[in-house]
Amino acid sequence: MKQPDALLIRGATVVNADREERADVLTLGGQIAAVGARAQALAPSHVQLLDGSGQYLLPGGIDPHTHMQLPFMGTVTMDDFFSGTAAGLAGGTTTIIDFVIPDPQQPLMDAYRTWRGWAEKAASDYAFHVAITWWGESVHRDMGTLVQQEGVNSFKHFMAYKNAIMCDDETLVNSFRRALELGAMPTVHAENGELVYLLQQEVARMGITGPEGHPLSRPPMVEGEAAHRAIAIAEVLGVPIYVVHVSCIESAEAIARARARGQRVFGEVLAGHLLVDDSVYRDPDFSRAAAHVMSPPFRSREHQEHLWRALQAGTLHTTATDHCTFCAAQKAAGRGNFAKIPNGCGGVEERMTVLWDAGVNSGRLTPSEFVAVTSANAAKLFNLYPRKGCVAEGADADLVLWDPQGHKTLSVATQHSRGDFNLFEGRQVRGIPRLTISQGKVVYADGELRAQPGAGRYLKRPPFGPQFEAQRRRAQDLAPTAVHRD
Repeated sequence: MKQPDALLIRGATVVNADREERADVLTLGGQIAAVGARAQALAPSHVQLLDGSGQYLLPGGIDPHTHMQLPFMGTVTMDDFFSGTAAGLAGGTTTIIDFVIPDPQQPLMDAYRTWRGWAEKAASDYAFHVAITWWGESVHRDMGTLVQQEGVNSFKHFMAYKNAIMCDDETLVNSFRRALELGAMPTVHAENGELVYLLQQEVARMGITGPEGHPLSRPPMVEGEAAHRAIAIAEVLGVPIYVVHVSCIESAEAIARARARGQRVFGEVLAGHLLVDDSVYRDPDFSRAAAHVMSPPFRSREHQEHLWRALQAGTLHTTATDHCTFCAAQKAAGRGNFAKIPNGCGGVEERMTVLWDAGVNSGRLTPSEFVAVTSANAAKLFNLYPRKGCVAEGADADLVLWDPQGHKTLSVATQHSRGDFNLFEGRQVRGIPRLTISQGKVVYADGELRAQPGAGRYLKRPPFGPQFEAQRRRAQDLAPTAVHRD
C-alpha cells in the first residue's frame, strides 16, 4: 500500500495573519497534521524532512482575481489553466479564483461547464466567480444552482465594456438582490462604461490613437463614480460588496467612506497598481506601451501612494493580479486604435515576491500583514478559511517556505508564464519562495518547477450564513412602509 505523503518542516518561523512563532510543521496526506511540539512526535518513519532554518513558513498565496484561457476582445489569453497555475506555484500562489464570463444571453450554467472543462488541467487548486452579463429568469435560476449545488459564492459585475459584457443598473439591482437571497458576495469592476465609451471617441477625435490614449479615456473619476454607485446600490439593498482592482484615490475613498458608515465593503488592489505608474503608456515603442494596457489603467504615483496607505489602513483587504496575458501580436490588433488593444497584463508568478520586496522590506507591511493581504483575507472573504489561508492543524498543506534574504531579477526570460512580457521586467527583489508545497507535495524547489497538469482541485465555497441574514433583516427594516389612506 502506498504511504501517504508526509513532510516535516523543521526550524522555520511560521507566519499567520495574527502571529509569528517558530514551530515545526507536519503534513500528512495533503493536510497539516500538527504545528509545534507534536509535529516531530507524530511524524511517521517515512517522513521527508525539510530544513526551514532562517526562513519563514507561510500559507500558500491566494490570488482572487485571474483570467486563464479567457476569450476576450477577439482573442484568447496566452496562459491556459495549466501554464497559469504552474506559474503561480513558482511564485508561491497555491490557489486562484478565476472568472466564468458568459456571453450576453448565454445561460450561466453553459458557460460554467465550459470553464470547468478548461480548468481540468490546472496544476493548483482553483475556484470561480461567475459574471452576470445579462438578466432574465434563467439567470435568477442558475445563480441558485451555482450557489446551492456548485459551490460558487461570488458573482462578478462588469460596469465597463459597453456593447459587450457591461451591466446596466437594472441588472446590478436584480443580481445584487438575488445574491443577498443566496448568501453570495457581489463583486464589481467599477468603471462607468458609458463615460469610457464617450471618452474613447473624443480622445480618438483629438488624434490620439496610441496606447497613451488608454488612460486618458479612463480617468480616475470614471472609476470613482462607478465604485460609489455600486456601493450605494449595495447599501440600499443591504448586501456586502467587493470592489475589484481598486486603482485610484477616488475609488479607495468611496470604500473608506462606506466602511466608516458601517457598510460591509471590501477592496482589492493589484500588485501592478501598487508598483507601476502611468508613464509606461508614453513609451515611444508601441509594443512596450501596449503591453501595459489593462483596465483600469496604471495611475500616477500619487494614486500609488494612496493605495499603499489604504492597504496598510485596512480599507483595501486583498492583493491580486488580474493575470490576463496577451502577447505582442495580439496587442497589435489595436495599433492605430487604442480601444482595440486587448486589455490585460500578467503577474501571478511575481505578486508575492514584489509585495514582500516593496511592502515588508520597506516597513509598510509586517510579515503577518503580508500573509493577511496575500492569502488569509481572501480565504475569509470567499469562505475558504480555515481550509486555506492559515498554517494550522486541519488546513490544507498549501505552504511556502520563504527565504527573506533570497534575491532575483524578474524577467520575461526566466518567468514560467507563456506571455512574452513581464510587468516587472528588470526589478531586483529580495524575499523569494524557496519551496512551494501544494496538497502536501513539493511542487517548486529552488528554481525547479514540478507542476503537474490536472493536479489542481475545484474548490466548492459554501454560501455565507448569519452575517447575510443580519444584512437581510436590516434591509427589510429600512425598507419604506407603504402608507394607506382611506
